[in-house]
Amino acid sequence: MAEISESAVRSVLEAVIDPVSAKSVVASGMVSGIATRAGHVAVTLEVDPARGPSLEPLRLACEQAVRAIPGVLSATAVMTAERSAPPPPPMPSARPARGGHAHGPAQAAPGGGRIEVSGVKHIIAIASGKGGVGKSTTAVNLALGLAANGVATGLLDADIYGPSMPRMLAVKEKPESVDGKQLKPIERYGLRTMSIGYIVNEETPMIWRGPMVSSALEQMLRDVQWGELDVLVVDMPPGTGDAQLTLAQRVALSGAVIISTPQDIALVDARKGLNMFRKVAVPVLGIVENMSYFLCPKCGERSEIFGHGGAHEEADKLGVPFLGEIPLHLDIRTTSDSGHPIVVAQPDSSHARAYRNIAGRVWKQLTANQRGPRPAPRIVTR
Repeated sequence: MAEISESAVRSVLEAVIDPVSAKSVVASGMVSGIATRAGHVAVTLEVDPARGPSLEPLRLACEQAVRAIPGVLSATAVMTAERSAPPPPPMPSARPARGGHAHGPAQAAPGGGRIEVSGVKHIIAIASGKGGVGKSTTAVNLALGLAANGVATGLLDADIYGPSMPRMLAVKEKPESVDGKQLKPIERYGLRTMSIGYIVNEETPMIWRGPMVSSALEQMLRDVQWGELDVLVVDMPPGTGDAQLTLAQRVALSGAVIISTPQDIALVDARKGLNMFRKVAVPVLGIVENMSYFLCPKCGERSEIFGHGGAHEEADKLGVPFLGEIPLHLDIRTTSDSGHPIVVAQPDSSHARAYRNIAGRVWKQLTANQRGPRPAPRIVTR
């Protein structure tokens, strides 16, 4: 397949007119970036933040114009903007939040509307307050554990800046599109999966502003043919930034799982992540203690390198379930690096059983006392 040229994309965008300036998006300088790869095209539009919501028809028009180019499999246009001076702080409000306490008014979610993911019963976020705690390894093996337990499961890699699913699932092919509007997820080990890393080269840095990250995350949720799923597991980037807030504010999350290591510094950050989900009324399904202890692969001796039991104590202190502990073991690392995670590579191992047990506890919580779809939460501030 011949690669789509940037000039061809720019040419069709010349016909997309901004009704305010009466100029094309190209002539008005809105097009700040074009990326093409294997039939997939991404366009970045730099817009006035004051006009953001009203420019959605223009964004859609850009996507439609690019899709009309012969050979284009999918087209994505995202809007970004330099922020102007911050707005004044909100006035106090007597409106009670979910917890029954009076807080300030809820902040509006970027982009406004709720993101609907048709056919998916539960969406859960796998999160951590900081990087380096093995969150992605846990997310992949947890999703595989759910699938091994007979649960129809999908996996979304929401870490735009550092996607790890292509390597951890040995995905080299690119996602296809049937209708030019939605992508088909790539299936691995019984999971339906999607990652920005499936579209962008591994060595390509994602130099994107926050609004672009949020827009990309929305489209990977909304514009992927997930089909009928019991659970969609979302591997979140570390921290409490734009991606986390987009998901928490605009998606009806069934819950969040917090990943931490045992030492105090990791637990401090894990607590921040947990409190963020509580603030937006997302149920915390529990905490997993990763790298809980080290098992020597030669002698089997156990060493508590990062301490032990800290996450369990923290879960008890915060009143959330402790889902289980995963050791620091060479086999978990090597199987993930090889693209064959341990739940499928060594299904009879004690480590695979630990992941399946955690998955079972998560599923039990999701199916207990089901009350139908939970409304998308709104952020409240004290």
